[in-house]
Amino acid sequence: MPEDSSIQLTTPLAMVPGIPPGLAEAMALMGLTNVGRLVAHLPMRHEVQEPESTIDQAVPGRIIATRGEVTAVRTSRGRRPRVEAVLTDGTGRLEVLWFNMLFMREKVHPGVRLWVQGKAARKGNAIQLVNPRSMVLRPESEEPALREAQVRPIYPASENAKSWQIERAIRRVLPDALTQIHDHLPAAYREPRGLPPLADAYRMYHDPRSTDDVLSARRRLAYDELLLLQLGVHMKRHHLRQSLRAPALRADEEVVRAIRARFPFALTPAQDVVVGEITRDLASSTPANRLIQGDVGCGKTAVAVYAMLLAVASGAQAALMAPTEILAEQHAANLARLLKGSQVRSAVLTGSAAPADRSAVLAGLADGSIDLVVGTHALLTDDVRFNNLALAVIDEQHRFGVHQRARLRSKASEPGVTPHVLVMTATPIPRTLAITLFGDLDISIIDALPPGRSAVRTRVVSREQRAEVYADVASRIAAGEQAYIVVPTIGDEDAGEPDDGELASVRWVHRELEAGPLKGKRLAVLHGRLRPATRDATMERFRAGVIDALITTTVIEVGVDVANATTIVIEHADRFGLAQLHQLRGRVGRGTRPGRCVLVADPEAPEAMQRLAVMESTHDGFALAEEDLAIRGPGELFGTRQSGLPPLKVADLMKDRDLLGMARRDAAEWIAASPTLARPGEELIRRRLLKAYGDSLGLGDVG
Repeated sequence: MPEDSSIQLTTPLAMVPGIPPGLAEAMALMGLTNVGRLVAHLPMRHEVQEPESTIDQAVPGRIIATRGEVTAVRTSRGRRPRVEAVLTDGTGRLEVLWFNMLFMREKVHPGVRLWVQGKAARKGNAIQLVNPRSMVLRPESEEPALREAQVRPIYPASENAKSWQIERAIRRVLPDALTQIHDHLPAAYREPRGLPPLADAYRMYHDPRSTDDVLSARRRLAYDELLLLQLGVHMKRHHLRQSLRAPALRADEEVVRAIRARFPFALTPAQDVVVGEITRDLASSTPANRLIQGDVGCGKTAVAVYAMLLAVASGAQAALMAPTEILAEQHAANLARLLKGSQVRSAVLTGSAAPADRSAVLAGLADGSIDLVVGTHALLTDDVRFNNLALAVIDEQHRFGVHQRARLRSKASEPGVTPHVLVMTATPIPRTLAITLFGDLDISIIDALPPGRSAVRTRVVSREQRAEVYADVASRIAAGEQAYIVVPTIGDEDAGEPDDGELASVRWVHRELEAGPLKGKRLAVLHGRLRPATRDATMERFRAGVIDALITTTVIEVGVDVANATTIVIEHADRFGLAQLHQLRGRVGRGTRPGRCVLVADPEAPEAMQRLAVMESTHDGFALAEEDLAIRGPGELFGTRQSGLPPLKVADLMKDRDLLGMARRDAAEWIAASPTLARPGEELIRRRLLKAYGDSLGLGDVG
């Protein structure tokens, strides 16, 4: 029976008998303020602990757990300070050593009863444990019985709320809490899928009797996360397609011929396939919601411009939103060149626009005299109003959250009407991640590069080889080529040479190269702290060939297109993910000369070395994206800030692909039968869906 049946899920932990005030306060700082939040604080892993045995049963090479009385203690200082203790239990003698843990001398002294667990090793005639887990026991009369083999949860913890303390607190409240956990999945739904009741899953995850308990509980909780996410995605998708309409655009032969005549090149077969998919979307009054994926340099922008001209040909407006002013200005310049001599009126709107220029653009969008606008987040402000927005294109969409996409969509001029939406990314997204984060979108892939584009040769070098690297850069500049040098930090004006372990800065590398290997070359810096006008002017001078080498942060990661730039050197390359390195690599080799990418790094972590080795051997962005997902996980590849989604606590998109597939199918069937989850018995799952993903998926306007 529970000790105190008055404990509710909403009971503050400070009011739970048996939880010390200091621990309650420490857990509150972790967000664990009440019983419900504590029970929702899931283990990050489980350890299988060996049964406790007597000292004489210790086997070298095996994990042992034992207890006994400390009979001797010695402290040794020097290069490797250590505390040594002798433990006896009447059956044998055990030597215990703690290296670099002098604080143990305050806890361990003769007469203390001690529990230890670690890997046993033979040292001469003695059995030793080195740096074991340990716990000082209470007086022998109050000691717990010898522990049997068990599966133990290990919790995310803090300095003042240790995992074992959190475990003890959860054990205190769990019996009461489980009786108050209501299941949002009925038995008739769970049983064919082999899913335990929700309360049972929480009990098995927090207090498992076996590894089978852990596996069963984890499967249920992971499925719940994936199902709720997919229900939200399909609910949003259904609402968009069934409740809203978009302008049906002209796509007849005359319009298509006029648009294609504008391009100074023929579209590739891969582009033609995607253009066909987009044209079918835009010719319908069902709102398009399509993701255009493609590797670096595959020609996504040309496809987007094609779609925007379909809107103009239909007497409507189109908008292209980019994540940076540099990219927006570049898109605007390319559009201006492409539309030179036409009657299409285009404009650019960024946060740094002069007030008079901004007012003119706002007026032109409102009265329809501007057909196409390219901009940044400035397009999302309340004073931006369109006369007849038919198409919104979002470039590098992973830089924008769901809310930004929804806000741009809301710029339509009539209630119930929404613009078609295309989102583009040059960061290839693994299919597993795409259907999870962007499952409300149809997906088009441009899977081939334009003729003449070749893979960029990539090599990894140590920092000791930097002189050789920059000598090569100097020779290429002398041959008329240009280079990017990417550095992870900006640094202060007086930034000096980095010490071991410190990151180089743009400002220090600029001074180093200017006085050394690139002396006499025309160098410039580019980073996010510069004023937009300065950034634009610097980039324009680089495009014009007035600058030989650009020392920059990752502001050039996307969209920057300078055909004469053939070499990119990336300092501290191990600090970047594969997707970002691939994006940066895509800045070179965009002309007739082959591109070269040099990754300078001395990684200590095996994972970092693995990433760089993959970069040397793989040039396919989609293959790299799969590798990045496997190495770093989805939380790193597309974090909550980028995707707008809360992180998955239990589900793993790599390990749980089958579970994701099942959840996706189940959600599609469920929403087809109940688009807003408004049937009797669905109140609880709807409430939990809105709590988990209502804001991030923009479900407030659904149902």
